[in-house]
Formats: sequence, structure tokens, C-alpha cells
Amino acid sequence: MLGDDAELTAAVLAAQDGDETAFRAVYRTVHPRLLGYVRTLVGDPDAEDVASEAWLQIARDLDRFSGDADRFRGWAARIARNRALDHIRMRGRRPAIGGDETELTGKPAESDTAGEAMEALATDHTLSLIARLPQDQAEAVVLRVVVGLDAKTAAETLGKRPGAVRTAAHRGLKRLAELLGEDPESNGGLDALPLQREPHGRAVTSASVTHMRARTQKDM
Repeated sequence: MLGDDAELTAAVLAAQDGDETAFRAVYRTVHPRLLGYVRTLVGDPDAEDVASEAWLQIARDLDRFSGDADRFRGWAARIARNRALDHIRMRGRRPAIGGDETELTGKPAESDTAGEAMEALATDHTLSLIARLPQDQAEAVVLRVVVGLDAKTAAETLGKRPGAVRTAAHRGLKRLAELLGEDPESNGGLDALPLQREPHGRAVTSASVTHMRARTQKDM
């Protein structure tokens, strides 16, 4: 697992040069949080398959990427979001959008935004609670806190303004703190540590993605 942004940036650059070990390291670092984001969009049953499709595109298009670790996370999140929306369209269902961005843009984010909820956000149970938030809040919370994007990169991913994303994340965290406080399964807690969920079922593995990337490079 890569320890910081500098290491992730270096691993991405090495992966672009064809280093399969580096690509596996990038996958292991980014995938758990990216999967958490996909789960907020399509639900748990389909998340693994959608994330797999996203990683296949990431592997195929990696040579076109340019930037540091934060930009890579944002780029990967945009790919995952597009694959998720494609999946929703094919399934014939649209995401449940709760609230309009326009009502958020005129209201500044507050500084005390239930920050104690952040440590619990990557657990399976808490992600299920995030799914109960309005869609704009759920996406903002997961991109900002779980995926780790800054407001500008998260806004680019969502096609919104940074202020709107910050406000949606603030409101989502505040509501999430309330849900955690009401839920007996949370053990009273906003003190759970993030868990990293291993792929299962038909999900793509880092090895299969590496193989796909190597094959794509040969085809180019």
C-alpha cells in the first residue's frame, strides 16, 4: 500500500511506463475507496462489476493521463462515475437525486461540519447510511472524504462549482452524524476505522487489470 501522494504519483508514472508492479500498487491503493464511491451510485450488488469496468478503462487509457496523485484520483473517479451512470441507464433506473445544486450555491459552508464523522465513512455499514443521503450530498461526502479529493477536483468530477460541493459535503456530514447517532449498529460511534474491502465475485483483480493493460499496450 502506498503511503502518501508522492508515492502514488511516482507509482502512476511508473505504471505509465509499463511497470506492472507499480500498476498493481496503484490499484491496491485507489480501488477500495473508488469502490465505496461506486457503491453510493449503483448499490452494493452491482458495485463490483461497475468498478471492474472502470478499472479496465483506467488501464486502457492510462497513457493519456497527466497529473499528480490527486488528479489521478479525480480522473479515476470521473471514469467510475461515467461507468456507473451508463450502468444505471442500461438498467433503466436513474439515481435518486435529492435536492438541487442551486439551493446550495448561495449558502456558505460552515467550519464545524461534523468532522468527527470522517473516520467512519469507509466502513461498509456507514456507506449504507450514506446511501440514505440525497444523491448530491452522498457523492460530495464520498468524493471529499472517502476518495480524498479536494473541493476543486471533486467539483470537476461532478460538473459543479467547488462551493456547491463543499456545502453539499457539509450538509451530508451533518446528516450522517445524525444517522450514526440514531443507529444502534454504529455502537454510538463515529470512532470506527476505515475498512478496505477486498474484491470478490466477478470483480476484476489487480492481476487481471495488469494483464488487460499489457495487452492494450501491445495493441497500440
